[in-house]
Formats: sequence, C-alpha cells, structure tokens
Amino acid sequence: MSAGAQRAAIAVVQVLGLAVWFSMSAVVPSLQQAWGISAAEAVWLTGSVQIGFVVGALGSTALNLADRARPHRVLAASAASAAACTVALAAFVDGMAGAIPLRFLTGVCLAGVYPVGMKLTASWSSSTGRGLALGVLIGALTMGSTLPHLIAGLGSLPWRGVLSAASGIGLLGAVVALVLVRPGPHLAAAAPQHNPRYAITMFAERRPALVNVGYFGHMWELYALWTWIPTFLLASSAGAALPGSVALVVFAAMGIAGVAGCLLGGWAADRFGRSPTAIAALAVSGLCCAVSPFAFAAGPALLVVFCAVWGAAVIADSGVFSTSLSETADPRYVGTALTAQTAIGFALTVVSIQLVPVVADVVGWRYAFLVLAPGPLIGALAMRAFGARPAAGAVPAKEST
Repeated sequence: MSAGAQRAAIAVVQVLGLAVWFSMSAVVPSLQQAWGISAAEAVWLTGSVQIGFVVGALGSTALNLADRARPHRVLAASAASAAACTVALAAFVDGMAGAIPLRFLTGVCLAGVYPVGMKLTASWSSSTGRGLALGVLIGALTMGSTLPHLIAGLGSLPWRGVLSAASGIGLLGAVVALVLVRPGPHLAAAAPQHNPRYAITMFAERRPALVNVGYFGHMWELYALWTWIPTFLLASSAGAALPGSVALVVFAAMGIAGVAGCLLGGWAADRFGRSPTAIAALAVSGLCCAVSPFAFAAGPALLVVFCAVWGAAVIADSGVFSTSLSETADPRYVGTALTAQTAIGFALTVVSIQLVPVVADVVGWRYAFLVLAPGPLIGALAMRAFGARPAAGAVPAKEST
C-alpha cells in the first residue's frame, strides 16, 4: 500500500477503535434513570476510562512497548480488547460496581490505540507533511470519540444497544489494523535497549519539555469540554430550543467541526510553523472559555455557532503537539515519548473533568467552563517560548515548517 493509503487505514482504525471511548457518556441520561445514579457518580463512567488510559500508557512507557513490539499488532490487539470490554459491559453489567472496572480496563486498552496510531502515522510521513498527517489522525480520533453521540442521537436504541454498536465498530477497527496497517519507512529501528527513563529524561531537553507543557495546557481544557458540553447545553436558556437533539448538536460541534479544526491545524502547522499554529488555536479556545458565560445566555443559533468554533479550536492544535514531539524527541524512543506525553496529559484530564461539576455546583453551569481558561493560556506561553529564537551562543534548533 502507498503512504497515503496507509495513513488513511490508520485513520480509519482510530475512528473505529475509539468509538468505545465516550460510549458511556452518550448514554448517561438513560443510565441515570436505569441505575438511579447522580451526576457526581456518572462522571466516573468517563473518569475511570481516563485513569485506565493513564495506567495503560505508563505501563507501555515502562516497557517501551510502542518501540519494541510490532506497532500494528499492538494497535489491533488493543482495539479488540477495548471492544471486548465494552460489549461485556453491555451484556452483563447492571450497575456502577461492574461498570467502573470494565471502563477502567477499556482505558488501559485504548492506551495502545491512540499513541501507537500516532507513531505509525509519523512513520508514513516526512517532516514536511507530518503536521497535516497527524492532523488527519487527530481528526479521526475526534470523530471516533464523538461517534456514540451520533449513534444515540439518530435512533432510539437502548443504552445497551448503543454500547453494543460502539463495540462492534471498535472490533472492525481491530480487523483493519491487523490486515491492512504496517509500519512505514520513517520509523526508526527498534529501540536498542530497554530505557523507560527516557519518559523522564526528555523533560531535561528544552524543546521537548516546552512541547509537553503546551500539550498539558491543551489537555486541561479538551476532555473536560468534551465531557460536560452536553450538560452545559442542557442547562443553558436555549437548551430546549436547540435544533435536533443535544446529542446531534454535540456530534456536529465537537465531531464534525472538530475534524475541520484538525485538518486546518495540520495544514497550518506545515504552512506557517508548529508554534504559531498552536498559539493561534490555544488563543481561540481560551477566548471561548472566557466568553462561555455570554454564549450560555445566547439564542440557539448563536450558541450552536459558538460551540462549533470552540469544537474546532479546542482540538486544532492537538496534532501540532504530537508532530512537534515526534520531531524533537530522540528518534529511537518516539513511541515512548508520545505515550508518556499522553499519559501525563490524560492524568490532568481526570482532575479537570472532576473539577468542572464542582465549580458548577458553586457558581452554576453558566460560569463552570471559566476554570478551564488557565490551560490554553499556559499552553500558549509554552509554545511561544518553543518558537522563540535560541539564546546567543546556543545551538540553534530549527522549527519545522
């Protein structure tokens, strides 16, 4: 297969394999009725996946798994395992006691889908086009993550049916990975030795460290927004008048607009540079955090447009961080670096996801997203430093454009 066909196949695996990620979030209203759980309890249906992802990513990092094993096999096995956990939940679980462990295991498995997919995409992309290639991959992640909202919004499937559909889609992704996906020519040779310490030592290098800080600021905002935007919309004055169901609005604003943002961000990263593109996306999403109280009180049409802009901006820079780290980390340990980056970033999402409803209980949903604003601000400052010229006497490190 050509490089373009391989990148497309990897993107398809991301769309399909990650369909199980927010499958529970899409059916929370049904579960609150069926299981009698509160919003505070329901948040763990997403939070446990995030924690599981962190544990899985840390385990993969400690073993240098993404750099020592055949990555397409890791990708296939991980997608199949995540799908199996989800279908088991749909078939056998009737409460939180069984759901939380299976959601945790789902997150562990997904740690072998997203970071490994990034490494495989980088292996089929030269530096000049890597920004757009990873933008496409992150767009696939966005579409896959929001796909359950489309499944829930289009029909009247019970919650078990939504989960079963998502798991079937995930299993199809595993088959595609096993049959079609292979490592590319830009993949470095297998790591010469077991070196889990690289996940720490990369922070001693200025440019990888700054990219990571930028990514952490981005992650503080991203998953908390994706988790709580349906509740924000339902609580708004225009919530009842939104066109279509809230699930479809979320899919359009976070999914379809998010994919457009990823493609635009990837193209801009190759055209204008990694740093300016990341700063622009972080500035727009940070501004959306700041003006979210005004949008909350706006009419339905304006609120939908606002959410679409935010959905595009909040994810547009994600591929930029992955691209930048793949270009500045030790090429022998790119998989380890990307996995460690995502592990720490997702650990932060656990905090921000939990914090938003706490803030909402105190000040109301209108002002709840203000707590996310420091993330994009810190990320923009880090990427500004990343793009700055080195000090006099320092060895220059050219930014890819």
